[in-house]
Amino acid sequence: MTLYTSTVRTPRQKSRVWAKLGESTLYAIGLPILLLVVWGIWGTLAPAQFFPSPFTIYEAFVDTWVGPAFLTDVLPSVARLAIAIVLAVAIGIAAGTIIGLTRWLRELLEPMLEFFRAIPPPVLIPVIAALLGTNPTMQVVVIVAGSLWPVLLNTIEGVRSTDAAMTETARSFALTRSERLFNLVLPAASPRIMAGVRQTLSVALIMMVISELFYASAGLGYQIKFFQTNYLIAEMWSGIVLLGLIGVLLSIIFSIVERRVLRWYHGIKEVERA
Repeated sequence: MTLYTSTVRTPRQKSRVWAKLGESTLYAIGLPILLLVVWGIWGTLAPAQFFPSPFTIYEAFVDTWVGPAFLTDVLPSVARLAIAIVLAVAIGIAAGTIIGLTRWLRELLEPMLEFFRAIPPPVLIPVIAALLGTNPTMQVVVIVAGSLWPVLLNTIEGVRSTDAAMTETARSFALTRSERLFNLVLPAASPRIMAGVRQTLSVALIMMVISELFYASAGLGYQIKFFQTNYLIAEMWSGIVLLGLIGVLLSIIFSIVERRVLRWYHGIKEVERA
């Protein structure tokens, strides 16, 4: 006899889904609209040279970034950011898995990892610039060096805390090391790994801006500093808005990837909540 559960939703369930979707959409766009209204009111009360109105910033955004600056400043910065994020995640997961699986290596490296984790990433920028010079490669290395730690440490902890009973069960079924790694260890550690990746994204964006503020002749960070130095306040705010939009884009991409990677995990949580 085959047992199955019908996935057809009743009209009441469909209405709940639509109501939840509408509520989520309202939350997503309601707060930004409220902030724009507050900013517009504040722009009429505060000194205009320091707090331009949203419409003024919008005009500066279009004039500044929709054009040649998109190719000369935005795309190179985003490209360096994307390359650095991929490298940081790949290195962090690979090194974290090896360290997490090897007890003696973990005990050997733990003091050094704690030491480097305590160092604020921006202070490494002058050292890396002195070693590599001021070039795009240096900026990528700076971003990787600063954003590597969240995914590395979360991967180590996730791999190390793999359920012992599941590990023994896998061994009793004579699974090879690679089968245990890809079918047990990494899936079990994936929630922690994805939490580390989320932190890595925000740190990488910060490191990109800092590296371009002081060690670049082009890019988003450089242009924002240029606008501030030359008292182009609306253009400066437009650069800040652009950085925020890039952060939102990274968050959306991460959410899509996370839902695919942790589909099983979210399914378990939904069952537990039910």
